[in-house]
Amino acid sequence: MSELERLRHAMRATERPDAVLDLASVMREGRRLRTRRRVAGAGAATLATGLAAVVVVVAVGASGPGAPAPTERPPPVAVAPPSVGVSPMAEKSLKSTPPPTVRNDEPLPKPLGQLVDSGVRHGTERRVYYFVPVSVPGEPKVSIGLAAGRQAPGGPLTTDILVNDVEGSDRSAGFHQIGYDEGSAPAPVPTFGYFVGPAKRIIGTVDGRQVDARVARWSFDKQVVIFWFDPVHLTPGERLDGIVARDGGGRRL
Repeated sequence: MSELERLRHAMRATERPDAVLDLASVMREGRRLRTRRRVAGAGAATLATGLAAVVVVVAVGASGPGAPAPTERPPPVAVAPPSVGVSPMAEKSLKSTPPPTVRNDEPLPKPLGQLVDSGVRHGTERRVYYFVPVSVPGEPKVSIGLAAGRQAPGGPLTTDILVNDVEGSDRSAGFHQIGYDEGSAPAPVPTFGYFVGPAKRIIGTVDGRQVDARVARWSFDKQVVIFWFDPVHLTPGERLDGIVARDGGGRRL
């Protein structure tokens, strides 16, 4: 018999004529039932609070649909490695962005300063390098270009390639434009260029191989060094990967 049924049985006893009301029993059963209800109610409230806490924990800790799984560290970021051993004033990448070369089939102004004999011969003609005046619109500090030409004994100059800066200053320290053989000249043109500064040695790199250039000072300005690569050591037209200049003490400029 449940607690509620016992209470009802005690109260029904008063309905009989011969029954004697047991008031103490009725009060005892009533108190016991109220106590059990209070305990049950408190237990239910505790359970509900526990469920709410579980729901909150699950809601915070759960990943939504399609969300990435948490990781201990951010994913690696690919960083491009810096150039090794490259100085903006002493070395430049040349294969990926070859400098422009300009063919000039028209008569050029008189060379500035003395001709530089390269020692390379094309039949009776000699390969020579020399500066000529140039004009670039909007660039007042660009006034010279370096030409690669040929000259027969006692004959006029024939210009094969002319290179010059197209912006900035043509006397700024460091390397300037490099001239490459494009295969259109009657005779191969050894790779050439000029450097501004106290360079005693010019070294080119191609496919991991170092090649020394021959050098000569410009008669008009001793800070300008004309250089060219002997075609025996560097095939005309072959692009350099890099180039460096060193002073008399071997220090990179």
